[in-house]
Amino acid sequence: MKAIDLHVHLATHEWLGGSLGSMREATERHFRVQIPERTIDEMADEFRADDVMAVLLAWDAETATGLPPVTNDYVADCVRRHPDTFVGFASVDPLKGPAVVDELRRAVEDLGLRGLKLHPGCQRFAPNDKRYYPLYEAAVALGIPALFHTGTTGLGAGMPGGGGIKLGYCRPILLDDVAADFPDLQIIAAHPSWPWQDEMLAVAQHKTNVWLELSGWSPRKWSPELAKAVLGPMQDRALYGSDYPFISFGKWLDAFATYDPSPEVQEKILLGNARRLLGL
Repeated sequence: MKAIDLHVHLATHEWLGGSLGSMREATERHFRVQIPERTIDEMADEFRADDVMAVLLAWDAETATGLPPVTNDYVADCVRRHPDTFVGFASVDPLKGPAVVDELRRAVEDLGLRGLKLHPGCQRFAPNDKRYYPLYEAAVALGIPALFHTGTTGLGAGMPGGGGIKLGYCRPILLDDVAADFPDLQIIAAHPSWPWQDEMLAVAQHKTNVWLELSGWSPRKWSPELAKAVLGPMQDRALYGSDYPFISFGKWLDAFATYDPSPEVQEKILLGNARRLLGL
């Protein structure tokens, strides 16, 4: 195994044609790609050919967007079909009330999913709102990490009103409260957090239960401060992620190679840190 990709969306119709809805065209335009829909078997073959294990992300922003979710059951079935290539993270819609705690428990205990994926911007919730603390308590009890989208997003980019997505919910400083109040919760901060990269670095370097996940941006576009942190003091809590299907493993790896990382640092970021975090 060359890498564990912490940020993989489904390239199947369930996400591209369902959960993205009218935001699909704008998202493809933002990433300057056109994404053909694939079957889950075709996806597995892609990752198997690259020798990469993919963390598949369920998705439920139904209350805020009105769009159908990519269900935990669907992701769990993908993992069952290709256990050598896929690991699954659950998603719950925080706006659906107390029942989401039971759904998270079911997703982990019955379906075998290994983390929680949240997108505060698309789901329209502030991560540090204490109404959602029972969800984090459940994640701690289940022993799973929680992955939060941070920074701007390609979803809805360039649309009137940004597709209704409010970027303020994605500020990294909101995770600082969560990390402080739940020191046993492993928090994965997805993406380089632009335009709040320095804010994200401050939180991650202060709170050792916060991890940097590097998906959605070419390493060539990293700020000097982010590159210095990833290759230096944050090398033990930095995680490779692609944001597949919008960025490929090969494209990301070629860009990362421009920093000439040591073999030890590259192994940590591509594989070792994620293996340790997920207990693989």
